[in-house]
Amino acid sequence: MFDTGSTGFMIVCAMLVLLMTPGLAFFYGGLSRRKNVVNTMIMSFAVLGIVGITWTVCGWSFAYGGDGSIPFFGGFDQIGLQGLVADITSEAPEALSHDAYPVMADVVFQLAFCMITTAIITGAVAGRVKFGAVCAFVAVWTVVVYPPLAHMVWGGEGSLVGDTIGALDFAGGDVVHISSGLTGLILCLIAGKRRGFGMVSYRPHNVPFVALGATLLWFGWFGFNAGSEFAPDGVAALALVNTVVASGAALVSWMLIERVRAGKPTLVGAATGLVAGLVVITPAAGFVEPWAAVVMGLVVSPVCYFAVSFLKRKLGYDDALDAFGIHAIGGVTGGVLTGLFCVPELSWTDFGGLFYTGDPALLGAQVLGILVTVVFVGVLDVVLCFIIKACFRGSLRVSEAEEAQGLDVAAHGESAYPAYVGLD
Repeated sequence: MFDTGSTGFMIVCAMLVLLMTPGLAFFYGGLSRRKNVVNTMIMSFAVLGIVGITWTVCGWSFAYGGDGSIPFFGGFDQIGLQGLVADITSEAPEALSHDAYPVMADVVFQLAFCMITTAIITGAVAGRVKFGAVCAFVAVWTVVVYPPLAHMVWGGEGSLVGDTIGALDFAGGDVVHISSGLTGLILCLIAGKRRGFGMVSYRPHNVPFVALGATLLWFGWFGFNAGSEFAPDGVAALALVNTVVASGAALVSWMLIERVRAGKPTLVGAATGLVAGLVVITPAAGFVEPWAAVVMGLVVSPVCYFAVSFLKRKLGYDDALDAFGIHAIGGVTGGVLTGLFCVPELSWTDFGGLFYTGDPALLGAQVLGILVTVVFVGVLDVVLCFIIKACFRGSLRVSEAEEAQGLDVAAHGESAYPAYVGLD
């Protein structure tokens, strides 16, 4: 018999994570230009449908199927979730996950992870990429990139990053944030800069949308991190506390930076700091003490602020909504700090953080795991981008006229503000 408490816990956590992708749509929509808000939001909504299909058909099996004999791939044995319904109805032992709840609960939990990861990517190319090209890229990426990476990190015994290297990733520093942020960077580099980039000031068009989206992300993230313990126990409670305090510390840190740099804090900045704090604690949520979570939150905002306000301008890449600057940079920061602050007794391996043990083994494993993630995702992303580009007549971009008009009308025939007749 399944444990009803554990089953209910996982279902509720899955529902919270499912809320995050529509929340991201509001967050990104508010940050976008007025003429592109519908296009920006529908890219996140398209992910809900596409990933729902790809994860059911093969994503779950490629990530968590098989017998663990391949370090970077699950298997073909659960294609189409084959056998899981029969296992539940017969209460066979193979239907159990952690001997407490049905695999189906884990399927939808991990499905929601794949959705939010993929949706993060879209923010980097807002306002200039063909909607069809985005959908095609998402469909392929969630089959050939995300599932193998999830297996490499979370596939258990025999997995390349999680077992062989021994890197820790509690809820997705590598799998979710580094992979999505890096993919966004590669896409925006291959797609090219927006029309007028460097000459036009791109301001968030709807600050309340940004705040609403950040709130939904914050709420959903509690299921994201606490649910990654896969049990309603003390570690889940620790992950929940760490999520709250790290995000709060990062919010305060970002506002202080804005106060010093610009003379006044902003709501968009506070929301961005909140998200950066959520990102940095994700790989460490169940491994560190709350005081360390506060430190991580305080540290990540200056790092991400530097990436968003200086590094992007210096290197000249057009990451429209800062998917790379917040998620990839924040994820790397969180992964490295996990190697410093991981409590030895909470570690999944034989090694604790450098702060406690004086042993750099875990820190080294964290850095190596990040490098493997970057190389794996980066190489596949470049190949996929050029394949998708070739399929769309050699260009990922909409025409200059469509970009100038705005993709809401040009690509979707809709306007978020049909009564508005002013300038963008």
